[in-house]
Amino acid sequence: MTSRQIQAIRGMNDILPEEALLWEFFEDTARAWLRAYGYRAIRTPILERTELFVRSIGAVTDIVEKEMYTFIDELNGESLTLRPEGTASCVRAVIEHNLLYSGPQRLWYWGPMFRHERPQKGRYRQFHQVGVEALGFGGPDIDAEHIVMCARLWRMLGLDGVALELNTLGGSDARARYRARLVKYLERHRESLDDDSKRRLHTNPLRVLDSKNPVMQELIEGAPRLADDLDEDSLRHFSDLQAKLRSVGIAFALNPRLVRGLDYYNGAVYEWVTDRLGAQGTVCAGGRYDGLIAQIGGKPAPACGFAMGVERLLALVSDGAASASRSAPDVYLVHQGAAADPFAEQVAERLRDHRVNVLLHCGGGSFKSQMKKADASGARFALIVGDDEAQAGEVSIKPLRELAEQVRVSIEEAADLIKKSVISDS
Repeated sequence: MTSRQIQAIRGMNDILPEEALLWEFFEDTARAWLRAYGYRAIRTPILERTELFVRSIGAVTDIVEKEMYTFIDELNGESLTLRPEGTASCVRAVIEHNLLYSGPQRLWYWGPMFRHERPQKGRYRQFHQVGVEALGFGGPDIDAEHIVMCARLWRMLGLDGVALELNTLGGSDARARYRARLVKYLERHRESLDDDSKRRLHTNPLRVLDSKNPVMQELIEGAPRLADDLDEDSLRHFSDLQAKLRSVGIAFALNPRLVRGLDYYNGAVYEWVTDRLGAQGTVCAGGRYDGLIAQIGGKPAPACGFAMGVERLLALVSDGAASASRSAPDVYLVHQGAAADPFAEQVAERLRDHRVNVLLHCGGGSFKSQMKKADASGARFALIVGDDEAQAGEVSIKPLRELAEQVRVSIEEAADLIKKSVISDS
């Protein structure tokens, strides 16, 4: 009887070696980009207490109501959740370890997030985010820095066709005034609301504006504008942010219907969007969340941040950009003979000491068959070790990608030749 084949969970995808090359290119690019702006890495658990996300994201949100992977820990009866986003965990860690005691913090994180959604292109049940958070900063200069950072990353990745949309949600008093006006408007059109909007009408009416239901769009377009209720401080902050972006040449469009899907946002919010990914057009989003630190138990402090979906970004990255990260080894080391085989292992390790990437042939075979594999590997050089080379403590180096003579040299000379060639090609 043949056993049933076990496959990955729907919406949780394997990243195979060829795909992983693109991921590595992005990871390397992102780390260099974040170092350039002085952001430090923080790593938080994948699993958190459910209460953290209910209090931060909002009880009446699709994420908390429908999408979280939540279960009861049988050992202590606690409700635990696989993290659906990263900001809440980052803020929890900052509070728990008192990181703001030493001053404002610029932090970033990377990792998998989990939401129980219907899988489709650009929307998966396990997905990956890079998140950037600035805690303890209250002025529009840090908002502008985050947007400028994103624009630089798009250039580094060779992306085009990614546009910036901006809005401001104002402070709590402004939103309370607007909420009252919006509820009155929606009540007058209750018969036109879909089921989700009716459910949110008195618990989270701003979320109605975020509806993607096509039949709701005319109703949403006629709704009152939040801008009419904004307080002077929020308007000044938003105006200053726009001025800073114009001064550095970053184009944007104002979108008064942009409210974001998480309850903790306030003040300036934004999304980077594309028309190349169908319905999942947002590749990066963020804004201010000045009340969140106090909301989950910390001393009040301003904060803002953003997160980007890695899978969605990589769908936009060209193969040419990814090729900037060389996937082939520098050297394929072929060897045959009683003395050659153990010496080849020593050669490989000594070359790696010189930071040369070496693929050591395993599995035996003739020199001819090994050289075919060396050529197929994409390596720039084949290093050949036979018993003669082993006895002399040398290697023969054969260029595979250019017309040049094979030479026999010491291991140190081989390392110098390879590194010079790799550097001149990069």
